[in-house]
Amino acid sequence: MATRSRLTAPSAPSRPAHRRAGDRLDTRAHLLEAAGHVFAEKGFDRATGKEICERAGTNTAAVNYYFGGIEGLYAAVLLEAHGRLLNFDKMAAAVAGKPDAQEKLKALLGLIVESLLGRAASSWEVRVIGREVMAPSPAFTAIRESEIPTKARILKALVGELMGLPPDHPAVARSCLSIIAPCLMLAIAERSIVKRVFPQLGLTPADAPTLTEHMVRYALAGLAAVAKVDN
Repeated sequence: MATRSRLTAPSAPSRPAHRRAGDRLDTRAHLLEAAGHVFAEKGFDRATGKEICERAGTNTAAVNYYFGGIEGLYAAVLLEAHGRLLNFDKMAAAVAGKPDAQEKLKALLGLIVESLLGRAASSWEVRVIGREVMAPSPAFTAIRESEIPTKARILKALVGELMGLPPDHPAVARSCLSIIAPCLMLAIAERSIVKRVFPQLGLTPADAPTLTEHMVRYALAGLAAVAKVDN
């Protein structure tokens, strides 16, 4: 009697390694984006991994799996926000090929102002950085050590050139602080309050060139006055 051959159901094909890696990258990106919004709204102290995972559409273990915990996730969010707003490559590209230090300063301030008056003005990136500037956390150490020094070198070099002083001169450091301060104000100030105090001040993307031009003129005049004293 002929026996009927047993049919074996085919096994489900395994996903290629590159697909699995892509899925992991997607999950990590979703977590970063969701966490950015939560941290911007609530700050680090009131944010929870559960809420972040719910917004990202991942299981509650994802924060630990990808970032080692919510502290690691917050540090990664800070680095992501800092890089999106003003990374070193953007700064270097802005000043590359400019004929002199004045044009480099204008390009650099223009890059910052356009970013802060554009879409980024209402983004989670600006709000997260703003919170961190006002109340720095231990996670800020990573940015301070890996991101800020390389960007500061660009600014110190062109300010020193404008003042005729070496980049490590104390007057250059003070002048860099004076130039960056208005940019920090744009990043952390509540726009509705600024508009009530200075209703004539335009803070829309269309106002970026005018505001940049003003900041450049103001900075150059100040640098020239300081240079006369310190040279």
